[in-house]
Amino acid sequence: MTDTTPTGATPEPRRRAPHFVSQEPWDPYVADKLTAEQERYYMAGQWKLMWWRFRRHKPAVVSLAFLLLMYFSTLISEFIAPYDLHTRHTRYIFAAPQSVHLFHEGSFLGPFVYGLKMERDPATLQRVYSPDKTKPQQLRFFCLGESYEFWGLIEGSFHFVCPPKDGTFFLLGTDRLGRDMFSRIVYAARISLTIGIIGIALSFALALILGGLAGYYGGWIDSVVQRITEIIKSFPHLPLWLALSAALPVTWSPLLVYFGITIILALLDWPGLGRAVRSKLLSLREEDYAAAAQMMGAKPARIIGRHLLPGFMSHLIASATLSIPSMILAETALSFLGLGLRPPITSWGVLLNEATDINVVAVNWWLMLPVVPVILVILAYQFMGDGMRDAADPYA
Repeated sequence: MTDTTPTGATPEPRRRAPHFVSQEPWDPYVADKLTAEQERYYMAGQWKLMWWRFRRHKPAVVSLAFLLLMYFSTLISEFIAPYDLHTRHTRYIFAAPQSVHLFHEGSFLGPFVYGLKMERDPATLQRVYSPDKTKPQQLRFFCLGESYEFWGLIEGSFHFVCPPKDGTFFLLGTDRLGRDMFSRIVYAARISLTIGIIGIALSFALALILGGLAGYYGGWIDSVVQRITEIIKSFPHLPLWLALSAALPVTWSPLLVYFGITIILALLDWPGLGRAVRSKLLSLREEDYAAAAQMMGAKPARIIGRHLLPGFMSHLIASATLSIPSMILAETALSFLGLGLRPPITSWGVLLNEATDINVVAVNWWLMLPVVPVILVILAYQFMGDGMRDAADPYA
């Protein structure tokens, strides 16, 4: 490169970059400081981390909201159902579902239904119902209707929706005795949903106790518990459910049958969860904090419950959540086969038991509608269980 500086001229000095000096005192740990967001994340507890990770699983969040709504409905079934569980309408046996309308002949009337006209089919002699479009019947909301006993304790008659005066409101049709299917499905949810929760609570308690003893003590206790689990797991579940359910005395009251079925389901469901507890405790009991607690004089029950189980409780809860659908399906299957709950107790399985005759179902298809909430609840539990299982390891 040619130098363009004139001969004899003094070259210009090079410009130096500006030099800034911080006046703050030197901090050797400045690189280790966390931002507010990082500190919030690293200082969060295990349950908060699980909740943050669970919220990112959108199907699980939607499923949780749906299940909460379903279980809340079981608390107020009497308010939701327009009719009582056992109310019969002998003039409307196997009546078809009544559609809700808003407009009649081009004018807005609000929610209403058309009355039903019944005729006999001359060929089959079956009842045939058709809407009478000359008589729109407006529905009543937040009204006083049929009386009931709220949870069998308090008498009341308030309903969110009531049938029209001198009319009917069969949203999902009626059964062979003229009972409203929608009301029966609403009441049946209380039994079918609670039997899964109570059953998994008993199963969870058995798994924690027996699996905890086997994993912490080992030796002959572990051998006995493992042989029991192997014997239970070796039997096919469905035949064993059928045999134990058939063994329940027919003289038992419906309440005793309910608890009997719940205990049977719990006794057959705990081995899988118990083995998970045992395998975890076998590894955790050798940890330093467990040995330190033992040397300080802590009793085995405190070591297991206070120091060992909390370390993997999130995994247990996720596993237990995935076990609830199997219990609901088991009760539904037993009641469908006539070996589970029996009337006057009403569950989704009991309602489906009335749909065993294919000839009746072919004509009265709405008798199969109780299977819809079963499918929705099972899917919701599966999605929520997947989300909880992923959230159980928040650092993954």
